[in-house]
Amino acid sequence: MSTSSTPEARPVSELVGTSTGESWLARYSNSLMGVFGTPQRVLVRGQGCYVWDADGKQYLDLLGGIAVNALGHAHPFVTSVISSQLATLGHVSNFFTSPTQVALAEKLLEIAHAPAGSKVFFANSGTEANEAAFKLARRNSEGGRRTKIVALEGAFHGRTMGALALTAKQAYREPFAPLPSGVVHIPFGDLDALRDEVDETTQALFLEPIQGEAGVIPLPDGYLAEARRITREAGALLIVDEVQTGIGRTGQWFAIEDSGILPDAMSLAKGLGGGFPIGALITFGAETSALLTAGQHGTTFGGNPVATAAALATLHTIESQGLLEHVRSVGDELRSRLADLPEVSEVRGRGLLIGFDLTGPGGDVAAVPQNANLAAAVVNAALDAGFIVNAPGPRTIRLAPPLILSIEQAETFAAALPDLVSTAAEALTTKEAS
Repeated sequence: MSTSSTPEARPVSELVGTSTGESWLARYSNSLMGVFGTPQRVLVRGQGCYVWDADGKQYLDLLGGIAVNALGHAHPFVTSVISSQLATLGHVSNFFTSPTQVALAEKLLEIAHAPAGSKVFFANSGTEANEAAFKLARRNSEGGRRTKIVALEGAFHGRTMGALALTAKQAYREPFAPLPSGVVHIPFGDLDALRDEVDETTQALFLEPIQGEAGVIPLPDGYLAEARRITREAGALLIVDEVQTGIGRTGQWFAIEDSGILPDAMSLAKGLGGGFPIGALITFGAETSALLTAGQHGTTFGGNPVATAAALATLHTIESQGLLEHVRSVGDELRSRLADLPEVSEVRGRGLLIGFDLTGPGGDVAAVPQNANLAAAVVNAALDAGFIVNAPGPRTIRLAPPLILSIEQAETFAAALPDLVSTAAEALTTKEAS
C-alpha cells in the first residue's frame, strides 16, 4: 500500500458509530473513570454558540467548555488553520521548533506588553502552566533562604500535585495528602494578611484576578497594585493565574490590565487555543526568565505546531474582528439585564465571565427549601430548556460563553431565567416532600 496517498476525508461517526444519549452514557459508565461523575449530556456537534446532543436537542452554550471555546464551536478560520497545519506538520518534539511556536510566543509577548528578556513556556493545559509556575517559584529560593509560597483562600489553580497545593478547597486536597509543602493560604482580599505573610522567606505569591471556581469573585480594587508593591519589596515573585480570565474573557487581553501592574509571571490556557488544548507561562524580564534553565522543566506535546497554530488563529480572530470591545458591550448588557431580575441578588464579573447569586422565584427566598442546592437545580432546568450553564456554589451560577455571543442570544437566557428558577424551586420542593 502506498504511504504517500491522501485518504478521503471521513466523518467521525464512521469510527465511533451512532447511538442514543442513553446508550452512550451506559457505555461511558462501563469504560471511563468516574472522576467527573455522570455526564449531563452526550454532545455530538457544535456551531457557533450552539451545541447538539446525541438525541438532536439544541443548546445555547453559555459555559464554552468552561471558558475554553473562545470563538464558539467549529469556527471556520480556526478549523481551517488546524487542518492545514496538521496536514503539513503535526508534531516534532521539543528537540526542534516550528514557525508557529515562535510566532505565537512573539505574539503573546506583544499583547502582554512584555519587556525585553521576557520569555514563554508552552504546556498543554492550565494546571501544567501552573506546575511550571510552581517550579519557577521554587527557583526563587536564594540558596534555601526562601521556602514559602503564598496563595489565597478560594483559589483554584489546578489538580496536578503542585497546582493542587496552591488550590485552597479542602475537598480537592485531602484525598491526596501530603501535598508539596510550604504553601500558605491567606484570606481572600485581605491586605493586612498579605502584608503579614509575604516576607523575606517568601518565594512567590500566586493569585487569580477573578476567582472563577469560587463563584466569579474579583479581587478588591487596589489589591493587585498593593500585592505588586509588597512582593517587590520582599523579593518575592508575583505570579498571576489568568488561565480563566485571559485571552479576552474580561473584554481585555488580560484581566490585570486595569491594575497597571506587571507581574513576574502569568499563566494562560483555556481560551488561548480556541478549543484546542494549549497552556502557556509568560515570564516577564530577563531575571525571572532565567530562573528555569535547560533540563529543569519540559513537556512532550507543549508548543506543538498544531496547538500553536490554533492559538495564533484564535488571537488573530479576536484582534481582527474587534471581539474585545464586543465582549465588553455584550457583557455589560447581560450583567445589567440579570441585575434587574428579582431572582438575582448579586451580579459579579467583567466581560463575559459572569457570576450571579440566586434568591428564589420572584425574589422569594422562602420558596426554596432551606439548604437546598438551588443553583444545581437551575442548571438541570436550564438543560431541559436548552441552555448550558454552571453552578460553582449552591446559590451561584457561572457564565463563560464564547466571546462571539450576541446580545440577542444573551437576552434569550436572561428572559428565560425567572421560569428556570421557578421550575428549579418547584422540583426541589417536590423532592423534599417525597
